[in-house]
Amino acid sequence: MRKEHHMDKQKIVESLYHGLIVSCQAVPGEPHYMPGVTVMYAQCAKWGGAVGIRTDSPEDVKAIKKAVDLPVIGIWKIGRNIKDVYLTPTFEAAKAVYEAGAEIIGIQCTHHYREDGQLSYKTIEEVKKGLPGALVFADCATAEDARIAASLGADFAAPTMYGYTKAGYFTKTEIKDAPDYILLRDIVDAVKGTSTKVIMEGKVATPEIAIQCLYMGAWAVVVGNAITRPEITTKRFARALNGYHE
Repeated sequence: MRKEHHMDKQKIVESLYHGLIVSCQAVPGEPHYMPGVTVMYAQCAKWGGAVGIRTDSPEDVKAIKKAVDLPVIGIWKIGRNIKDVYLTPTFEAAKAVYEAGAEIIGIQCTHHYREDGQLSYKTIEEVKKGLPGALVFADCATAEDARIAASLGADFAAPTMYGYTKAGYFTKTEIKDAPDYILLRDIVDAVKGTSTKVIMEGKVATPEIAIQCLYMGAWAVVVGNAITRPEITTKRFARALNGYHE
């Protein structure tokens, strides 16, 4: 068992207020996928003023915690594109991420069933009971997911899973470069009266969008693709320029 984190939970929550959390992930097959790239992303994020990091797998959590002294939201994608529940899908996965050093555990919180027949929300209950030192970050798809997460004591709720199906693909055919502000509004409303903080994650492509999300009630924002996946940012510019020519 690892040593307990030096920051208490409330201080971690407060440290994220109105700040930028950078998602530092890399997927095999991408041009920039190489050993150490997520650590480099995290170091750049801290230099640039980020207040937290989000990353995938116990290995990356451990490596980033050695290099960067910021709170880490740890997730572990297991069976992505295959399973209904793949984002930190079990208590064992959550425990591995926590023991690697993540102060905050990202858990899928959608109306999908785990392999043991329990709805994914069950993992929140298990973590709250089995890992009381951890903060819980509920990765939701709907406002109802966020309401359930808040009722189970999740510390944060975000619309991370919005639009994702069993296979992990975005269900919408249209290309969107902005968040679903209606969903953000509904999630903020869904957790009112609880201690759960709303984090905006998904399509936060510009600083202006990030500020708009804070204005609408987000405690903080997570930005990934726009910062750490240069091919996505390139595509966004290319689409805009091609549209201009058309």
